[in-house]
Amino acid sequence: MRSTFSGLNTMVRGVFANQLSLDTVGHNITNASTEGYSRQSVNQAATRAQEVPSLYGNSLVGTGVDAMSIMRARNVYADKQFWAETSTHEYYKNQQVNYDKLEAIFDDSDKTGILNAMEKFYKAWSDLSANASTNSNRVTVVEQANILIDRVKTVSSQLQDQINAQYEDMRVHLSTINDINGQIVDLNKNIMSAEAAGSHANDLRDQRDLLVDELSKYMNLNVYEDDKGMYTVVSNGISMVNGINKLTLEMSDPYNNTTYGINDYTIQIKESGVSYIPLNGSLKAQLDTIAEDKTYIDKMADMMGFMLTTFNNMHQQGAGIDGADGNFGEFRNDGTYIGPSYGRNFFGDDNTIYSWDNTEHRVVATEYVSDSITRSLDYTDNGNEIYTPVVKIDGTLNEISYLDGINIINAMQVNGKITETGGTTLIAARKLTVEKYVDGNGTYGLDPNTGREHIVKVNGPGDGTNAVNMSNLFNLDASNVTNTATLSVQYVDLSETVRADANAVGKISLNAYYNSAMSTLGTNANSVDIKESAQDDLITQIVSWRSSTSGVDWNEELTNMIMFQKGYSACSRCLTTMDEMLDRLINSTGTVGR
Repeated sequence: MRSTFSGLNTMVRGVFANQLSLDTVGHNITNASTEGYSRQSVNQAATRAQEVPSLYGNSLVGTGVDAMSIMRARNVYADKQFWAETSTHEYYKNQQVNYDKLEAIFDDSDKTGILNAMEKFYKAWSDLSANASTNSNRVTVVEQANILIDRVKTVSSQLQDQINAQYEDMRVHLSTINDINGQIVDLNKNIMSAEAAGSHANDLRDQRDLLVDELSKYMNLNVYEDDKGMYTVVSNGISMVNGINKLTLEMSDPYNNTTYGINDYTIQIKESGVSYIPLNGSLKAQLDTIAEDKTYIDKMADMMGFMLTTFNNMHQQGAGIDGADGNFGEFRNDGTYIGPSYGRNFFGDDNTIYSWDNTEHRVVATEYVSDSITRSLDYTDNGNEIYTPVVKIDGTLNEISYLDGINIINAMQVNGKITETGGTTLIAARKLTVEKYVDGNGTYGLDPNTGREHIVKVNGPGDGTNAVNMSNLFNLDASNVTNTATLSVQYVDLSETVRADANAVGKISLNAYYNSAMSTLGTNANSVDIKESAQDDLITQIVSWRSSTSGVDWNEELTNMIMFQKGYSACSRCLTTMDEMLDRLINSTGTVGR
């Protein structure tokens, strides 16, 4: 039989249900601006009906409502999409920052860039070709060479600093990642404990998802939830978090990279020592940008390698204005040479011959014992009257070393002999040729001084033919570099001919090589800007999609507040009415005749 007071219980349940819903609405409103918060709602269900007899059999009478649970509104598919696209977005953002720094380092918009230094160095040689005997022009050549070297070294140093800064940022990021993983493990424990009795730890879950949001900025990840409500976070096949366990990421011990003059590191898992290679996110971007920054050091090294080899080779084919008796350089019968110097480097060490190794992409530096070097001219008699000489350099071998990367750049300096007082006379602006000896009667014969049928001819001190050749090197591709830039190097157990068309910048000219590198930098930077912008738009859409489910809508919450307030008031009013009925029944029934 149905209880007399059952209606009161029904209304009490309604009061409690509406009160709980109002509390939940208040919780939503107060957390409307809380990052990562998900809107919550009370999951209500009708309680079990009570069976009562009626005229045509038993009937079921409702007994009210009960709150089954409080659930958060969350779109798991939007979450997974957000985590995947956020790592890509952060990858492009970090690349964008690195390109901005590279563009600042290689800023050629003013007069402090490498391009400006190259143009002025070229102009200095061009001016020297017109006034080869003027000392001020020779001094200008040396000054502009030093400026070019300084700017290349400055740029290379800035690239090294940028790489080191990337490694330091990576170290900070790994510390943050380890801290996030630790917090996720703690939340996994708390959520498992809180939900053991069947409730939903909504606020704890929001905190955990917010941590995963942050973690997705650093690496690619996949998230799986087990039957206990704990997350497993997997990145590149490695479980960074597995329930109540986690792995720790750290930087490896430094190893000296002599090619770039820096210490390199890898990311490894502390517990196993296995290397970790992220596939996306800011960690991946930092590893990629470090590799790209190294390529620009390589490009600077290639340009300086061109100067040490091809440029030096061309300089060795000309003659200075020092020690000249007239315009002829002569080899006497006693073996002495009378005439201007030749076969000297413009860049590098005076006792070292630099050649380019195309196979290994490096400079071969052959150093001779000081003051043991002998220079001579060779030629092939092709039946003509004038021959292009080939410089031969020999001496006592001291050491052969191989230069690559930053080591080429560090080797760059103007030859110390040229920078000495009066040394600018060694700058080889004049042209050397070998001609058949002609006596006073115009008859070919033997030079009485040397006993040879050929003599070395040097144009006057104002000649700038070789200076023209030097300036042309800036704009000539390999196929058009003059054959006079050929050097025959001879030393113990080795003899080779170094040609100027086998150079460090490949088949294009020096200027084209630099401009190509800068064009590539600009194109790549613009491409990343476009990708980052598109990815940012995509993230905005995903966030909007996500917020449409989990975000707190003020209008909706205020509407719910009014609805639950009215429900609370109605249940209370109904409860009062029932109370009055029962009061009438209990206190007023059967009072007649008292």
